[in-house]
Amino acid sequence: MRIGQGIDVHRVSASSDRALWLGLVRVLGAPGLDGHSDADVATHALCDALLGAANLGDLGRHFPDTDPALRDAPSRELLEATLVLVRAEGFSVMSADVTIIAERPRLAEHLPAMSDALSGVVGATVSVKATTAEGLGALGRVEGIAASAVVLLEEQR
Repeated sequence: MRIGQGIDVHRVSASSDRALWLGLVRVLGAPGLDGHSDADVATHALCDALLGAANLGDLGRHFPDTDPALRDAPSRELLEATLVLVRAEGFSVMSADVTIIAERPRLAEHLPAMSDALSGVVGATVSVKATTAEGLGALGRVEGIAASAVVLLEEQR
């Protein structure tokens, strides 16, 4: 068994055209996040946790923000490609847990859809939760959104 942990943070976009994607779900009525891809912090944290557990480095190593082909890339594609890498190393995902840290928007109604979407791609249960920063720091001032993830992989023999 292998455990991996991932963290991602993105700044809230000044552009009103930017969609907010979290856990592969579009959250309407909220500003999007700046990033080279779609800036889905929840999915990016999950990818980093998967890569870390398989000792494959991090998301930026495999999908650099300097690659023009990845401009505005859907995080679903990054997650699918990450899973290909992890499975090629002989691992399967047993479970994952993602926590999104956001003052706004309130995410409770979106969490089941995020869990379903991520679980469907990963092929194992992905729990998704949300919390706030209690008004503290940049996250508390709604300058960004962060996420952390933990995964458990099993080596297939």
